[in-house]
Amino acid sequence: MPRGDKSKYTDKQERKADHIAEGYEKRGVSDKEAERRAWATVNKDDGGGKKGGGSGRGKHTGHPAAHKGGKSGGKASASRSAASRSESAKKAAATRKRNAEHRAH
Repeated sequence: MPRGDKSKYTDKQERKADHIAEGYEKRGVSDKEAERRAWATVNKDDGGGKKGGGSGRGKHTGHPAAHKGGKSGGKASASRSAASRSESAKKAAATRKRNAEHRAH
């Protein structure tokens, strides 16, 4: 099988790659680079093509690339005052303490 052959990928993986590539193209990445990044992401998520080629079956994996939301987060919290954040933290700590006491009984 030549390098770059996509015959072992499922329809779902191909749809996923197309969707990812579209997102990159919308952000101004060239078509070729968007395609390369999209397939790299699919490989990272699923460990390559899932269509069986030998004994055994493909194993299910999670979707790690889909769990990267929040890396650039924290804007909402950063825009709040220190007093407001502190109040929230105290309230959360009290709730955790109350729940722990409730579970102990």
